[in-house]
Amino acid sequence: MPDMPSIIRSAPICLAVFAVAAAGIAAAERGPDGESQAAPAAPASQAAPAGLPPLIDRELFFGNPEISGATLSPDGKSIAFRKPWNGTMNLWVKGIGEPFAQASRLTDEAARPIPGFFWSRDSRYVLFVKDQGGDENFNVYAVSPVGSAADAAVPPARNLTDASKARAVIYDLPRHNQDLLYVGLNDRDPAWHDLYEVKISTGERKLLRKNTDKIAGWVMDRAGQPRLAVRTADNGDTEILRVTPGGFDEVYRCTVFETCGPLQFHPDNARVYMETNHGDPDLTRLVLFNPETKKEELVESDPEHQVDFGGAIFSEKTDQLVGTTYVGDRTRTYFRDKGYETDYKTITGKLPGLEVAIAGASADDRKWMIAASGATEPGARYIFDRDTKTLTKQYQSREKLPRASLAEMTPIRYKSSDGLEVPAYLTLPKGVPGRNLPLVVVPHGGPWARDEFGYNGMAQFFANRGFAVLMPNFRGSTGFGKKFLNAGNNEWGGKMQDDITWGVKHLVSQGVADPKRVAILGGSYGGYATLAGVAFTPDLYAAAVSIVGPSNLMTLLASIPPYWEAGRKTFHVRMGDPTTEEGRQQLARQSPLNSVAKIKTPLLVVQGANDPRVKKAESDQIVVALRDRGFPVEYMVAPDEGHGFQRPVNNMAMFAAIEKFLAKHVGTRAQETGPADVMARLKEITVDPATVTVTPATPADPPK
Repeated sequence: MPDMPSIIRSAPICLAVFAVAAAGIAAAERGPDGESQAAPAAPASQAAPAGLPPLIDRELFFGNPEISGATLSPDGKSIAFRKPWNGTMNLWVKGIGEPFAQASRLTDEAARPIPGFFWSRDSRYVLFVKDQGGDENFNVYAVSPVGSAADAAVPPARNLTDASKARAVIYDLPRHNQDLLYVGLNDRDPAWHDLYEVKISTGERKLLRKNTDKIAGWVMDRAGQPRLAVRTADNGDTEILRVTPGGFDEVYRCTVFETCGPLQFHPDNARVYMETNHGDPDLTRLVLFNPETKKEELVESDPEHQVDFGGAIFSEKTDQLVGTTYVGDRTRTYFRDKGYETDYKTITGKLPGLEVAIAGASADDRKWMIAASGATEPGARYIFDRDTKTLTKQYQSREKLPRASLAEMTPIRYKSSDGLEVPAYLTLPKGVPGRNLPLVVVPHGGPWARDEFGYNGMAQFFANRGFAVLMPNFRGSTGFGKKFLNAGNNEWGGKMQDDITWGVKHLVSQGVADPKRVAILGGSYGGYATLAGVAFTPDLYAAAVSIVGPSNLMTLLASIPPYWEAGRKTFHVRMGDPTTEEGRQQLARQSPLNSVAKIKTPLLVVQGANDPRVKKAESDQIVVALRDRGFPVEYMVAPDEGHGFQRPVNNMAMFAAIEKFLAKHVGTRAQETGPADVMARLKEITVDPATVTVTPATPADPPK
């Protein structure tokens, strides 16, 4: 299937990985049609410790890349990609053999970048999604890939979903009719998405199923029929249902403490590929399941018995399973098709030491889009021609970023408070001994997500400033089996926080970290972990930065978006149940806001005003509580952002404030200056805590 943006493919059941303010940093790319020149050195407010490389301008990490996210059309003739226009990332298209400088522009977004896009199966349209100001009410648009010059009018884009104050979810781009798109819309009931068939060429929309059965997702078969549905039971179990003329029959169930879900139908159209850890196995495995006979066949589990099933690679031509991936310390790829394996080895032989992934293919499987990256390599895109065995470079990500000054990332392990082994990644600054360093801990968002090996712009930014950077996969992180995942149940601020705290203790005991110069920074759940860190271990950190982090778990659960209704029970099981007295007491105990009197660490709070996941009130109330007890706190609010910053000017303003804040309290070096628009924006989004008032978060609409 052509790449679809995960941000809109299915309804989330977690706080989500820290959005563009961090995730986009690692993925952003830069291309060859910009001028190649040496990276500018940024003036620093502290002298560099002997051996550290020159200070790298933050714009090279967080500014717009020259080119980003190139995808190959199914007919193998064109490439669509993102590129700045008037400072905002827009969609462009070019012929596969044309230079990027001759590309045509498809969109004219002026305020916010296009967050995701993909091709229709017939290559007649590029489809993209966008929301308004970060509210995550995404609509799906189609535009003809016959673009315009940079200074001309763009072709008209058709809004295929055309829903106001509602969120589109993409279910399938079927093979049987390449002019169709199956989507879910919650414009009738904000908690549940009705199933629609949309004709891409005209925008004609047809209701297939009104969702009165609390269905969270649909799986279409190879004939384009809704064959399976996924529903969360009242007790939190996952039900996989066979769609019948009269309704639904349950054919598979896993408990709330297990994971199961269908991927796509086998070419025989009778069996479905499914990921599951139902039963005794700890790790998720790939199986084939027959909904009629309920027979389950094991396809594969991790050959090294270490991690969950990672991903499936299907042939665009035959839909056969040709490979699988597993994410351990690094990504491992296994092929079931000898032709794929031979070609993949040819590619990796030409790109030694890099993480290589097939990032798309033409419909005939003869051309592949290849993505290659590494810890010190932001990445590059190539076209591989399987007939001629030629690998042609398209562009390199962030060309001006000086690779020689970037730092290596190392997988590490350490024991937590109860002896549980915690996997993590450590990035040490280049050019200096790894001893007695300032440390910044960056817990990931989710929390039901994980960090992976590879280029991470934020880790490289902090390493360049002189920090050791610890990225812990604390218990509750996904990918390490259900025991590790379930060890995080009801442990927000408890043993999950211990896993972070003991990471600091480990690096201090190893002599890597200076115990007096430890900072913590994170977004979403990582923002919560930051607040929990300063509230529950007040002597551990010298500085802290919370980005879109919840401070009160009760108000967080009371205001989750209505379209997360399918995951509400999962929240109650994994976080704490606000419908019981015991659960309310637990959530109150684990809420940093209720321990605000213990905080004595300098704190910077960052928030998007339109955040639908962690409402602005979550940040307001911790800022007001600190202000009212006379404790200094710094605050930034972007009026045009949601759950994480997407606009580069906001992102760079945020990191300008962060590095200045950390330099002040930890003693690291920082860039003194920045572009005029960034410095002006920094002033605009900096909030005087004296002016903040707390408006309670609006509770989510009750389910119907």
